[in-house]
This record gives sequence, structure tokens and C-alpha cells, in this order.
Amino acid sequence: MDTIASLFSFITTPVSWVIVQFHSVYGAIFGPDTGWAWGLSIVSLVILIRICLIPLFVKQIKATRAMQTLQPEMKKIQERYKNDRQRQSEEMMKLYKETGTNPLSSCLPILAQSPFFFALYHVLNSIANNDTIGVINQSLLESAQKAHIFGAPLAAKFTDSASEVAALDASLTTVRIVTAVMIVLMSASQFYTQRQLMTKNVDTTVKTPFMQQQKMLMYVFPIMFAVFGINFPVGVLVYWLTTNVWTMGQQMYVIHNNPTPGSKAQAAYLERLYKRVSHHGKTRGRGEKAIVKAIVAKGRDRNDAERKFINGLTKVGLAAQADGNVIKGESQAVGETEDGTPSTAAARRQQPKRQSKSQRQGGPKAAGETTSLTKSDQPEDATPSGAPKQAGAAKQTGSKPGSGGGRSKAQSGQRKGGPQRPKSPSKK
Repeated sequence: MDTIASLFSFITTPVSWVIVQFHSVYGAIFGPDTGWAWGLSIVSLVILIRICLIPLFVKQIKATRAMQTLQPEMKKIQERYKNDRQRQSEEMMKLYKETGTNPLSSCLPILAQSPFFFALYHVLNSIANNDTIGVINQSLLESAQKAHIFGAPLAAKFTDSASEVAALDASLTTVRIVTAVMIVLMSASQFYTQRQLMTKNVDTTVKTPFMQQQKMLMYVFPIMFAVFGINFPVGVLVYWLTTNVWTMGQQMYVIHNNPTPGSKAQAAYLERLYKRVSHHGKTRGRGEKAIVKAIVAKGRDRNDAERKFINGLTKVGLAAQADGNVIKGESQAVGETEDGTPSTAAARRQQPKRQSKSQRQGGPKAAGETTSLTKSDQPEDATPSGAPKQAGAAKQTGSKPGSGGGRSKAQSGQRKGGPQRPKSPSKK
């Protein structure tokens, strides 16, 4: 550990200075030698570090969103090389390199706060060994040694012997109970944070090797905290438990307001957004507009939840725009008459009526007109020259349309409105 301490010695003095400044504030309220003063100083150090890491966290979110845009390409690579895992991994790494994305970007906040973690560990370890460090002088060292959190000294560890704990004016049983509870809470918070990420904020339509790694880390990290936590001083456990709680709350906020596309969290968010937008008739805030803008830009690449959201807006007469705003839909505008009354039939396309075979063959007159041939409508030379006289006589003495004589002619096999068929000699 001396090697690690020497590596992070450049940050030991700033960390000790920040703790002393917070201790001077809380010491005036709770007393300089109390566990509340020193414990809250460590908690405040965590909050300050995490606030400084917010820009890095935002960069991590953007990198994660960039990874989500590659999901269709990653899915194609999986399907193409599903029987060759090595080639699949090579193509994945090639895709990451071409697009400038980093699948390990989610580890950036942990890596960034590692120097502060080891510096705090070195500060508390020096307090336990009765050594001054940074800006912590002898008087502050004695005050920190007297501070107890729930009966356990800040510098005490689970693996300390009874004599070492007695030197810090504490009980071995109390120290082990307090450290064991804090280790369990620390591991449980880490497991819940990782599980929440994997079950709610991951695109379930694409399975990547990176997702498998994250799933494995969901079980590895809590075990690591449980194993190494017994060697951490109580003050370090306070630090790590606080940062786990901060990470869990920060992730819950992101999942609730800016979920990953294709995840269960996005489906729940779009359902809530649909209710708000359909009620107010517009999007509110830059966050909602940014999400609607991204959905519109996807076009046919939208997932099921996004298509359901767009279709739901259409049904209530709203339309999502390319700039993220929501306005009155065109379908509703077409469905209104000139006086402003709604007309759903106007928005529907009129289908032409189905025509019969005789109407299609008869031309426009048979399809759209109903006429009856009378004596005046027929030309004089309608009968062929070779037709018998009986056919001509029957045509000249034809009855009116709709009379019984017309029906008898139709039943006798004669044609209406055209050249008449000559009768057979047997019927003369």
C-alpha cells in the first residue's frame, strides 16, 4: 500500500485540506471531536467530488447514447458472424474505432474518483497509525482519533485486533458490527445500481459482448466490495457508501428522465410523456423536445415504444415535428369542415364503387347511365337486309317499354335494343 500511497501523494494534501475545512464548519455545530463532525466532513468531500465529476458524467451519458446509435450495425455484425465469435469481436472493435466510441466509457467516473479514494484511505490510515499527514497536524490527529461513528472509530477496520481497537478507545465487537453492516450496505447499493442499469436501461433488442460484461460486473463488484471492505477503515466505508448512494440516485434520475432507447425505462417514459403531451397539446422543456426530436429523426428505425408514441399522438390529432415541438396534426385539419366542425369522414379517401362485368364491358354509358330504347331511339336501318319480314313487323308494332308485349319478346328469345334473330321455320 506504500507504493499506492506514493503514487497518489500529490492529491493527499488537497484531500486532507478539504476535510479540515469541512471539519471546521461541522465542528462548530456538533463539536470538534464528535463523529458527526468528521463523518459529515467525509460525506461532504464525496458530494464535492461528485459535483466536480458531473461534466464527466454528462460525457459518459453522451458516449452511452452514441453506443445506442450503433445498435443496428452491431446487430448486423452479430447476425453475420454468429458462428464466429472471434471475427464478431474484431468487427465490433473496428466499428468502435471508425465511429470514435468507447464501450468502456461507463467506467470513467470510477476511474476519475480513484485517486481521491486512495488519498482518503492513506489519510485515514495515517490517523490510525498516529501519523500526521497533509494539513492534519497533531491536534487534528488527536481529535480524529477520538471521533466515533456509531461507536466505531474512523480509523478502525474489521480485521483489527482487540489491542488495536482498544488503543482507539473502542470495543472490537462494536467495530465489527458497524463495519459489517456498512460493508453489506455498500455491496447491496452497488448491486442494486448495476441491476437497475441492466434490467431497465439497456436495449433488450440487441445482445452485445459489452452487455455480457456488464452483467458479469453486476455480480463481481459487490463481491469485490465485500472481500476488500474488511480491510477498509470506517471512514473509507463511509466514503464509499456515500458515493454508491449518490451514484444510485443519479442513475435513477437519468433513467427516469433520459432513458436508453429500446429499454423498458424508455417505454415507461414515453407512456408518461404521451399523457402529458396529449393533455397539454405541446412539449415542455428542452429535455422533452430533445427526445421527441430524436424520435422523429429516426424515421423507420423507430422501436416499438417510439412507434406507439407517434401513433398515439396521431390518434389524438397531434403531430411531432422535426424540431421537437408537437402541433395540431394534418389529419385533424383535413377532418374539419369549413365552419370548424369536426368531420372524420372528410379525412378518409373515397373508394370507387365496384362495377359489375356487364358495366365494365358496356363502357361509360352502361356504367353510369340507365336508358331505355324506344321506337324513336332506334335507327330505321337497324334491321339487317337479310332479316325476315316478321322481325321487321315485330319491330314496327313493338309495345311501349315496360309493357307485357316487351316482356313476351324478351322471353321468346328476341334481343332488345339490337338486330333481331330470325325465327325458325317451325314457328311461322
